[in-house]
Amino acid sequence: MLPRGRPRAMGAAVLLLLLLLVVGFFLFGRDPDYGLGTTATLDEDPYRSRNLSASSPQLLLPPKCEVMLHVAIVCAGYNSSREIITLTKSLLFYRKNPLHLHLITDAVARNILETLFRTWMVPAVVVSFYDAEELKPLVSWIPNKHYSGLYGLMKLVLPSILPPSLARVIVLDTDVTFSSDIVELWALFDHFSDKQVVGLVENQSDWYLGNLWKNHRPWPALGRGFNTGVILLWLDRLQQTGWEQMWKVTAKRELLTLMATSLADQDIFNAVIKEHPHLVHPLPCVWNVQLSDHTRAERCYLEAADLKVIHWNSPKKLRVKNKHAEFFRNLHLTFLGYDGKLLRRELFGCPNQFPPGAEQLQQALTQLDEEEPCFEFRQQQLTVHRVHITFLPHQPPPPQPHDVTLVAQLSMDRLQMLEALCRHWPGPMSLALYLTDEEAQQFLHFVETSPVLSMRKDVAYHVVYRDGPLYPVNQLRNVALAQALTPYVFLSDIDFLPAYSLYDYLRASIEQLELDSRRKTALVVPAFETLHYRFSFPNSKAELLTLLDAGSLHTFRYHEWPQGHSSTDYSRWREAQAPYSVQWSADYEPYVVVPRDCPRYDPRFVGFGWNKVAHIIELDAQEYEFLVLPEAFSIHLPHAPSLDISRFRSSPTYRNCLQALKEEFHQDLSRRYGSAALKYLTALQQARSRA
Repeated sequence: MLPRGRPRAMGAAVLLLLLLLVVGFFLFGRDPDYGLGTTATLDEDPYRSRNLSASSPQLLLPPKCEVMLHVAIVCAGYNSSREIITLTKSLLFYRKNPLHLHLITDAVARNILETLFRTWMVPAVVVSFYDAEELKPLVSWIPNKHYSGLYGLMKLVLPSILPPSLARVIVLDTDVTFSSDIVELWALFDHFSDKQVVGLVENQSDWYLGNLWKNHRPWPALGRGFNTGVILLWLDRLQQTGWEQMWKVTAKRELLTLMATSLADQDIFNAVIKEHPHLVHPLPCVWNVQLSDHTRAERCYLEAADLKVIHWNSPKKLRVKNKHAEFFRNLHLTFLGYDGKLLRRELFGCPNQFPPGAEQLQQALTQLDEEEPCFEFRQQQLTVHRVHITFLPHQPPPPQPHDVTLVAQLSMDRLQMLEALCRHWPGPMSLALYLTDEEAQQFLHFVETSPVLSMRKDVAYHVVYRDGPLYPVNQLRNVALAQALTPYVFLSDIDFLPAYSLYDYLRASIEQLELDSRRKTALVVPAFETLHYRFSFPNSKAELLTLLDAGSLHTFRYHEWPQGHSSTDYSRWREAQAPYSVQWSADYEPYVVVPRDCPRYDPRFVGFGWNKVAHIIELDAQEYEFLVLPEAFSIHLPHAPSLDISRFRSSPTYRNCLQALKEEFHQDLSRRYGSAALKYLTALQQARSRA
């Protein structure tokens, strides 16, 4: 006789089994291919069956430290270089595995991204670059109407440029945003059958059905076709299938009647899959939620438990018309404004995988004494800032032997100076901006909506991302100086407006003086200031002298820091008709025009004080001649004092730290220049005794 409790227990077990069967039917019964990935059949409602979360129990994730995930991205130009940063942020935010980014770039993108990733210093991230120029001949025979041009066809030929040892890779468009760990996508390789070589999400529009408008004739596709914004490529299998011959034969045949591709590589991928459906493994729709102009992605994301990848595959990008666009925009904007330095975190539980130089930097930082009065200065000097050079599209001027680039730096609170500066200086400029990630987007909007700034393509903007309490003024100057492309540079500050004629006058003076790189000359541009927010800017030296005599203008900082510009000898300048030579004196800090290969600024000087003085000392130590130009001038406009100036004025500790930096600078001068540096040390001691 059975115990009384057994029938109840057996009944409960039967009920539980029935419940599991019902749940199993709803989860897997309608899409047997999701778990096994063995066929490419498309049911009549493709979105309905592919909404399962990739974190479902049958998905086995690789160990977080042992497997490096490989990601390939084609990136060309300035705008795509910005897009890839937002994509990378979303990848890094969720990832738990080491990443190897394979970037196929043009020269512009490579220049930008090499600098960015070198200064980003993210642990457990390897970046390899490949020259897109090598791939152009392989696809240039294909007419393409898509806005991506030749670069939109390069995913077809990735196996020819990626390392032969690379077996599997995830290929991404630059306009996707992750909202999940990419390792979950990588794990879907394990669902491929032996014959499947490519994993794709179904196209979420009616494009390939051919009914969007009258006479719409798309390339052939299997059902709705597939979108190639997110691709899983099994490279070694792809080679074994004869992929290169396969896609070329298909493309040439279709081009006989279709004349050109409309959606670049996607058209050719779909034509091949139409003929060889066994090659494709359909991915769940959540791994490529497509926000195109005619999207039907709503049928995917309204049923999905969670979304994995958002794809802005409309030419309008974030401005696409979609009733849920605001939700997706907010997700994207989260990463757009996210502080990238927070992603420098190590992978917990994994062996240290420091990028080049990071380990030594970390050791130097740990040796700092946080109780030392000048700790902030020491820490700021060691800080490596992320740098995004040429943040906006830039058209360098044609090479000219006497051309001059204006070099300056600024932060968000000086942004309003840019339009006036552009009106005064018609030549090339290289400007470094110290911004947060969010401020960088505000700056982008400011330029795009400014009639003055949006027209100027010869101004190169370089974003140095904020990190630390002190303003890294000389690091910013060095970034801007390093990116100048003309033979000469005018080293200015953002709150100065040059004379309207200065650009032409400087080029003419360089030519007349027969300057070249062998002659070490610094042309001095006399500096003036006004205390009025509104005044009539002088059009000539004569008008300036009239304003000077009337008290509307003054020589720069004559009442606060006269030694900074006294060597310019303004009395002599009033009457001068030709350039004249002046000698260095203590604390001299004029604004000068020098060859582009001049000495760089000393980055130890952060915050306020002595940053330009040290640079002029370096020029003098290297025997530069200072020549004052008789018709040149620049005028400082009034503004509220910066935070660093306020701290300098109010904090004895701040001033003591600056004094310590001066002494260290002179010690370095002595080591490099020997007895020739004695005059600088003597001048410093005399200044201290006067103080």
